[in-house]
Amino acid sequence: MSNYDIGIIGMGVMGKNLAFNIANNGYTVAVFNRSHNQAVDQLFQNPVKRLFPYLSINKFINSLCSPRCILLMIQAGDPVDEMINVLLPYLNKGDVIIDGGNSFYKDTMRRFNFLTEKSIHFIGMGISGGEDGALHGPAIMPGGSIEAYDIIKSILKKIAAKYHQEPCVKYIGPNGSGHYVKMVHNGIEYSDMQLISESYMLLKYVSGMNNIEISNVFKSWNQGELRSYLIEITGNILCKKDSDGQFIIDFILDSASSKGTGAWTAQSSLELHSPTSMITESVFSRYLSECKANRMIASTLLLGPRVSKISDSLREEFIEDIRKALFLGKIISYAQGFSLMKKASENYSWNLNFANIAKIFRSGCIIRADFLNYIVSEYSANNNLLDLLFTESLKDIINAYQSSLRNIIVIAINQGISVPVFFSALSYYDAYRTINSSSNLIQAQRDYFGSHTYQRTDKSGVFHTNWL
Repeated sequence: MSNYDIGIIGMGVMGKNLAFNIANNGYTVAVFNRSHNQAVDQLFQNPVKRLFPYLSINKFINSLCSPRCILLMIQAGDPVDEMINVLLPYLNKGDVIIDGGNSFYKDTMRRFNFLTEKSIHFIGMGISGGEDGALHGPAIMPGGSIEAYDIIKSILKKIAAKYHQEPCVKYIGPNGSGHYVKMVHNGIEYSDMQLISESYMLLKYVSGMNNIEISNVFKSWNQGELRSYLIEITGNILCKKDSDGQFIIDFILDSASSKGTGAWTAQSSLELHSPTSMITESVFSRYLSECKANRMIASTLLLGPRVSKISDSLREEFIEDIRKALFLGKIISYAQGFSLMKKASENYSWNLNFANIAKIFRSGCIIRADFLNYIVSEYSANNNLLDLLFTESLKDIINAYQSSLRNIIVIAINQGISVPVFFSALSYYDAYRTINSSSNLIQAQRDYFGSHTYQRTDKSGVFHTNWL
């Protein structure tokens, strides 16, 4: 009987690259795929050091050392439940199943409880970084029992991305917390990408810049406070040409798809009454982008201002306003995301460590950015921070950059250019700093038609008025 360190089920791109990553770090890995696929066949034909393929689930499981650790890299949803049921007859008490896919956190909570009753450890593990990260070092967010994490943490720390030699993996918390944090990561990613795409539109149509010029702007931004993975790849995307010498970006259909994690984030924010308006708006923006046929019809029927290029004398100032607005938008988006995680932590008794979460995000993942060091610093000083927008390290930047956010939105409105997430950022910002909102009228209306009652500012208690 063999004694391999870990088993991986699912030899898609992510599963295969994680297997190579683990093997390259000195561990032995058994691999199994539910159906014959090219990755497994190639391993049989061309054996790789420390990687051992199996066609039998029984032999695969029995090849692992005890306690057996099995990483599932398969499609989220029913396939995970089906695979758990396949594995159970072969497992012993204390064995560990790890779900490394983008599973819905409530499914992970359910599976955790189900397997705990059978004395099987279960970890719901968020993994970010795409196929390159899986191979060279992803950001890893494991949630489940601390005992299970202790069993696998040496492997995870070896294969994770490193930020100044610190592994981008930390124990997140109980049951579904790891997948929840990964879900919010993806939600922030949605808004980050949408803000960047709206900046691109303004640079292209209002500044009148060509692809190379816009690419150079993003590359210069990546040398300053906006330095991040998404800014870096945007600069690279915009200057890339195909074999015919044409810019690829100009021929990509403007219809952005999604896999559901952004919508899950929005759904959770609604359930927990946490206003992640920027993330939610970025999800709607993708849905609207998919309505290409309708948008083509609308362009011929619905009127708006004609886009005109800004004067050369104002161009440099406008570009700087976009940069500042983009950074402020990022701050507000992250603040919303961390506020949502705080609400979830309280609601599910997860006791999340937000400094650790921000540390995980600093390398390997899609939203990695220098800006995260602000968040690490603030939450290290106070894990119960009321809101990132109130912190001393960010307050001056926020107050200085809010005028730039206003400037670009006014120009976008006057030019008829849609910037929904920039607008959402400003709307949230202004609503958040408003002492007396219009919601007193809403509550009066609710009491009028539904006797929902209201509170008064001058008296204690609950009131109802016979408005008729």
